[in-house]
Amino acid sequence: MSRARVHNFSISLDGFATGEGLSRDAPFGHAGERLHEWMFATRWWHERVGEPGGTSGLDDALVRQFTPGIGAEIMGAGKYGYPGWHEDQEWKGWWGPNPPFHTPTFILTHHTRPSIEMEGDTTFHFLDTSPAKALDTAREAAGGQDVRIGGGPTVIRDFLAAGLIDHMHVAVVPIVLGRGVRLWDGLEDLETDYDVEATSSPSGVTHLTVTRSGQ
Repeated sequence: MSRARVHNFSISLDGFATGEGLSRDAPFGHAGERLHEWMFATRWWHERVGEPGGTSGLDDALVRQFTPGIGAEIMGAGKYGYPGWHEDQEWKGWWGPNPPFHTPTFILTHHTRPSIEMEGDTTFHFLDTSPAKALDTAREAAGGQDVRIGGGPTVIRDFLAAGLIDHMHVAVVPIVLGRGVRLWDGLEDLETDYDVEATSSPSGVTHLTVTRSGQ
């Protein structure tokens, strides 16, 4: 069976994966882009945006695992759009006409709408269902490849609580946000079901690899 994977998911030292005060103008609230600056510095990111340069090493090696073997993505309504996006029938996500997913992408939301075909083989599908049923649907669409659970923190937390995540890469960024949405709340004793490895990068980021025990 294909695996459910999380990649390049950034949190602060105090466990927040997004800030407070999210809006169309501030997708991560008061956190701004500080959680993702480590990724923007990599050679992988520079290649994606058509710029020269970028860092190599551990950060770049891990961020490159985002795409290989992925056949579908699941994300939450909070990642797909700003608070209230469901009232805008023209909203098609943050990423422009050619989103970076290039697979069937399933949005978990209570406000469903018809599927939206984008450039680059991304199609947004809108589901009002449980994590387990969403994963079944995504696995069927993935055609034997893995399914990426893209976030935000509430969605990843729900999938972890249901025991549905097989592999997760979390980047702990050396900042303190103080408020927002945490990743780990309610997941006490998670380490009993998962093997956790930590590796520090010269950038100051600590990369956590969380893999289901026995895999």
